[in-house]
Amino acid sequence: MSASTSPPDPAAAPDPTPSRDAPVVAAVLVALIRAQGPTRMVLTRRRSDLRSHAGEISFPGGRRDESDADLAETALREAEEEIGLPRAGVEMLGTLPVTPTFVTNYMIHPFVATIPSGLTWALSPREVDEVLELEVKEVRAAKTLTTLTRRGFTFETDAYILGEHMIWGATARIVEHLLERLQDEPGEPLRLAEAAESG
Repeated sequence: MSASTSPPDPAAAPDPTPSRDAPVVAAVLVALIRAQGPTRMVLTRRRSDLRSHAGEISFPGGRRDESDADLAETALREAEEEIGLPRAGVEMLGTLPVTPTFVTNYMIHPFVATIPSGLTWALSPREVDEVLELEVKEVRAAKTLTTLTRRGFTFETDAYILGEHMIWGATARIVEHLLERLQDEPGEPLRLAEAAESG
């Protein structure tokens, strides 16, 4: 594939230079807030001085630890560590398709959940610069095609641009999967529609 169609895709999870022999298994939490207004999704902006993916927007998450019982536990643990999200208020809705990254060799497992409104975030000083609560309807309307230059490659890619915030790469693909399946009807509980069968 040419440079214009094969961008150096960032992981939605931290990237401590994984092995190329086997993908690094990771999980992220796609947390949704519905109370007190329109449904919002929770993302983070990574610190601008990090070695990898500095300043990029992602969902809380990271690689699986040996002590994690499963990947849902990974997503919950990482969200607790990165933004101080208490596990007690998290209600899992389901999963989205596993999302690979092309350069950093991650296999990201997204878990969708609802969380209470009005939480006070406790940011990891090592990783997170800001927590973003973006309205789902505004994210949906913000999809566009943009040109980026990364690692010497210039390419066009789908992205969601909301003011100064740009969501692209693996995180944008996770957002796209969420928007395809999220059922958000007034007066009804949030839910994920069944995934369409391939083939």
